[in-house]
Amino acid sequence: MFENLRAQPEDQILKLMEQYRADQRPEKIDLGVGVYRNSQGVTPVMQAVKSAEHQLWESQQTKGYTGLAGDPAFVSAMSDLVLGTDLAQARRAGAATVGGTGAIRQGLELIRLARPDATVHVPDPTWPNHTAILQAMGMKHRTYRYFDTETGALDMTGMLEDLAAVPEGDVVLLHGCCHNPTGADPSAAQWAQIAATLQQVNAMVMVDIAYQGFGDGIEEDAAATRLLASKLPELVIAVSCSKNFGLYRDRAGAVLVVSLSARHSAAVQGNLATLNRLAYSFPADHGAALVQMILSNPGLRGEWMDELTAMRDRINTLRTELAAALQRETGSDRFAFIGAQRGMFSRLGITPDQVDTLRDAHAVYMVGDSRMNIAGLSMEQIPTLARAIADTCD
Repeated sequence: MFENLRAQPEDQILKLMEQYRADQRPEKIDLGVGVYRNSQGVTPVMQAVKSAEHQLWESQQTKGYTGLAGDPAFVSAMSDLVLGTDLAQARRAGAATVGGTGAIRQGLELIRLARPDATVHVPDPTWPNHTAILQAMGMKHRTYRYFDTETGALDMTGMLEDLAAVPEGDVVLLHGCCHNPTGADPSAAQWAQIAATLQQVNAMVMVDIAYQGFGDGIEEDAAATRLLASKLPELVIAVSCSKNFGLYRDRAGAVLVVSLSARHSAAVQGNLATLNRLAYSFPADHGAALVQMILSNPGLRGEWMDELTAMRDRINTLRTELAAALQRETGSDRFAFIGAQRGMFSRLGITPDQVDTLRDAHAVYMVGDSRMNIAGLSMEQIPTLARAIADTCD
């Protein structure tokens, strides 16, 4: 049987991690792996998480199963975090998932159950796992224009033209904030245009919101998703707790669904429970329990918000300083877009050969499409990185 298996393509980010670990140069810089790091280069456990874990250890009386859709208190807390409190509860459904990736998979499984022939339209570029999951599921998909590599900004004209041509009943995948891999997000006015276009074509929308709080703030980063929920009859949302709660290895996430009516929501809820049952029966609860405790306890929530603000401010400061250093080194505003973007990632817009040169000649590691993790930098590395980019791109 197994002789019929074909070798799978090597994961480029994991390959990059191995190359970085093997590099003996002390000045090496890792901009590849998409995790937040503090100024010491460590992905920290947030203090609010530590406090919640201590309370959970003292109070938890059982490790028995939660429901098939997870703890309803966690799902409700995540729903309010993303959607706010104005949207009618009767239109909401949701389930805990294995991280944000599990939320994407379960959301797509739900869409496939409801409309097997739908084509999913994804931004160009998008997180590579979006298309990998769609391919593995055998779902039809195509890209729409999103990013202008020359300016480092949205291709808004191309995006609206492509979205206006989406057939009724197809699915449009959007990044709720902090677009991965480009860091280029629509403005509030542009989001209003996007929502109006999607209303006109009557497309189903799926939002991947994995970085809420890393852009401009918890409320600000949720504004686009809430706008879509207020304008569209249906919405599927994939949420991750990996970044904003630092729960990478605990794999806490949720799939949320906004439906037209309470009757539709009840059907959605039952199908989400069944999808979880078929995938892993009961979702993991440790990380989810910590998130629910933090969001429901004013003291823990305040502590978490302060920590998240410090993380966001650090990323935005790194962006500003790197853009300024590149301006000094290159004598141009070619890379000024880095300072205006949001979230952990930016795409430099350089060639794969130049990416290779940065790695080989300067010990700077980034993904082949020139996506770099700004949150992997330290302030001390910025001058070195700016000189390396300027030398390579001259």
